[in-house]
Amino acid sequence: MRPDPERARLAAEALARARADAWARGDRPGTAPRQQAPTSDEERAGLTAPATASPAWSARPRRDDPQPLTAAVGGLLSARGWREKAAVGAVFGHWADIVGPQLALHTKPESFESGELTVSADSPAWATQVRLMAPQLLKRLAEELGHGTIHHIRVTGPSTPPKRGRLRAR
Repeated sequence: MRPDPERARLAAEALARARADAWARGDRPGTAPRQQAPTSDEERAGLTAPATASPAWSARPRRDDPQPLTAAVGGLLSARGWREKAAVGAVFGHWADIVGPQLALHTKPESFESGELTVSADSPAWATQVRLMAPQLLKRLAEELGHGTIHHIRVTGPSTPPKRGRLRAR
């Protein structure tokens, strides 16, 4: 039986890819696999068996392997300590989804600092309403961000000066 040239070509390509992957991992043909150094005092003293060397193939991805964008961004946010700020930023962007359309028409988040969310209302009546709803808002925000991210809501009313007229309360 004569070998199929197409199958031989595919096998040669697969072997070349496997060799290139081994070379990239640091495995060189004809060399013994690298042994893992003893990690504990007992292993160094010979009291316990050394840990087995890791196999050449590992399920753990290499640093230069492609990864999903969400995993890459999540890793960057965690590494830089920006995860909480990004979550709070999402609250600012999805305010209407979190508090509902009616409340979102009259309020907006202004700032977040040290666990305190500042919300501004467009009238004193809505400011009072938000103050009364603060416990429910904190519970809803904890569902979105995780418990303890926001522990206080400060509400501000409109920033217009009082109207001057003939009659004034003194």
